[in-house]
Amino acid sequence: MTQINNPAVVSEVTELYLKYEQALCSNDVETLIELFWDAAEVVRFGATENLYGSAEIQAFRQARSPVNLEREMFNLKVVTFNDNMAAVTLEFRRKVGEKERLGRQSQMWHKFSEGWKIVSAHVSFLPD
Repeated sequence: MTQINNPAVVSEVTELYLKYEQALCSNDVETLIELFWDAAEVVRFGATENLYGSAEIQAFRQARSPVNLEREMFNLKVVTFNDNMAAVTLEFRRKVGEKERLGRQSQMWHKFSEGWKIVSAHVSFLPD
């Protein structure tokens, strides 16, 4: 039977997500790469790009501008399934150019022998 939201697992994944958020907003490319699964099967759908495989995600991270990455996060939800699968969703507010935009993000995390990794991610902005 699947155990939903074991408090210890929710806490562990939440802590890792907050590490991801800090790395994202400070452009800590090494940590961002470390938190994604290093495999051809990993996918990241970004606000303006579709990335397939860890090589494409790493190239995107290394080429991304470090300017204006801060955002306000809200409605963070972590749902865990047993001790090795989790879904993370949130909404965010970010200034893009001179305009404030609302967006959303979702990630699937899996716990491998080497630890938790993001196996699928999606980021998008809501229509103006």
